[in-house]
This record gives sequence, structure tokens and C-alpha cells, in this order.
Amino acid sequence: MNFRNLASALAALALTGHGVAADYPVRPIRYIVGFAPGGINDLLARIIAQKLNDTWGQPVIVDNRPGAGGNLAAGLVAKSTPDGYTFMNISTAHTISQTLYSKLDYSLERDLAPVVVLGNSSLIMVIHAGLPAKNVAELVTWAKGNRLVYASGGVGVISHLAMEMFKVTAKIDSTHVPYKGVGPAVPDLISGQSHVMINAIPELMPHTKGGRLRVIGAMTEKRHSFIPDVPTFIEQGYKEFVMGNWTGIVAPAKTPRATVDKIAGEVTRIIRSPEISKRLIEQGVDPWGGTPDEFGKLIRSETARFGAAVKASGAKAD
Repeated sequence: MNFRNLASALAALALTGHGVAADYPVRPIRYIVGFAPGGINDLLARIIAQKLNDTWGQPVIVDNRPGAGGNLAAGLVAKSTPDGYTFMNISTAHTISQTLYSKLDYSLERDLAPVVVLGNSSLIMVIHAGLPAKNVAELVTWAKGNRLVYASGGVGVISHLAMEMFKVTAKIDSTHVPYKGVGPAVPDLISGQSHVMINAIPELMPHTKGGRLRVIGAMTEKRHSFIPDVPTFIEQGYKEFVMGNWTGIVAPAKTPRATVDKIAGEVTRIIRSPEISKRLIEQGVDPWGGTPDEFGKLIRSETARFGAAVKASGAKAD
């Protein structure tokens, strides 16, 4: 093989390993969501999937795989072929799971590659409208004399850990009822089978209309512009309760970086477009976007942060 042919062969090899994004995608993409329809992960996935379909001309199929706080889906994606045709949404819940669960069949750092963070939603606490509480202090007082039942979107998700941390801080007891996502949990909260839930603004605020649920606190540094009349937990004496639920895309580890970069770039363009940005803000989501490296840094910092919180709260899941 002469030098020119050797150079051509090496260039072709490089294209296979790092430049595979040149004609990606050429077939349908599977976009997995580890929670039931109706939550923020599902909402963002369906918006992104439709726009990617429009841009790339290939079907992007949202596949809901709820269970174990999103960990069943993460384990599935971790074992998928790293070719860019399977990726998923993760959220704050997946960083919590790294220490909350004693056994997981995947490692967030080892088995999944960060692609792009989509956005963040501040957390709020809502209660059943029939409870005689107008604020956090009154809920705590009621809980000390009654059996408090709280709902969550599953074991190990942010709605679970946030409430467990609050129980420890407020020195109250309660019964945890986990569901396969926020969507299935809300009807029981409205009917009074459970009393309280902490979750993201887009998932809970629509159900407060007509007095079905009552918002009693926001886990933000300052009052959220979306709900300016709702006092923060800081205002109500709980200074450590500033939490949000972010969502982002990950792919199997070893997915070619060129493919990861192409997905990240296109999704960032979508998220930051005036149409989608406005739509998300109106629903209580702060649109982000960015690079895989930026998302990787967020994942590492949140894993460390919530790892400390899990140990302090004593929360465990198996």
C-alpha cells in the first residue's frame, strides 16, 4: 500500500470512530424516559423528539419505561449499543440513586455518557385541599397530631428524598406511598388518599387550579416569578431547602463523541429557540442546553451534593 492509499485508509478509519456523526441519523431513534407519561421528563422528551424528527427526518420514538425511580431505564440504556440510536432523559433522581440504593446494575459515571442538560424546574410543596394548613408550619403542626401520608413519583426520586430530608429537619413522621411517576400520584393526592407531595412546578401547578391542591412553599432562593405569591421555604425557616429537578439527555458510554456533540448541539438549538424557550418558561421550566462537558460537571457535583444529603437523612432504598 503506497503512502496515499494508507492515508486514505487511515482517514476512513478515523471517520468510522470519530466522525460517524456526518450522516447521523440514518434510521429511527429510541428516546427512553424512565418515568410514566405526564411528568417533566416526559414533557421535555416529547417536545425534543418532535423537533428532532422535523430537523433530521427520522422518527424519534419516546419509550416510557417507568420503575425503580428511573433506574430500570438507566440500566437498559447502559447496556444498549453505543451508536447514538438509543438515549434517555435522566434527572436529579439518577444522581440521588447513586448513593440511595445499595445495589444498582449501572453506574452513572461509568456506563452513561452526558449529552446535554435540557432545563431545570424548581420544587414546590403541595397539599390536599382539605388539610387545615395554609403554610409549612401549620402542616408540621398537623402532622405531629395526625398520620401524614406523602406521595412521590417513585423510590429514590427527588420527590422522595426531598420529603425524607424535610421529615428529618421538621422532626415529623409520615408514611411514604411511591408511584411510577408523578402522573399516577396526583389523583390520589387530589382525592385525599395522600396528603402532601414535593415535586417540580410544571408537574404540580396545573392541579392547583380550582383549589384541587394548595401550594404552601417553594424551594427557591427567592420567590419564583411563576408563583410570586407563594413564600419560599427560606422565608418559612428552612434555609437549607433550595432544590430543583433538572432533566438532561445521556447515552450509553462509548457513544462516539462526534455523535454526542451533534445531538447536544441540535438539542441546545431547539431548547434555546424563542418558540420552545417561551413554551417551557410558561410551564415553569428554565431552559438550559449546553455542552456534554458542562452536563458532566453538573452530574458530578449533584451526585456529591445529594450523596451527602442521603447520608444525613438516613434514607435508603433496595
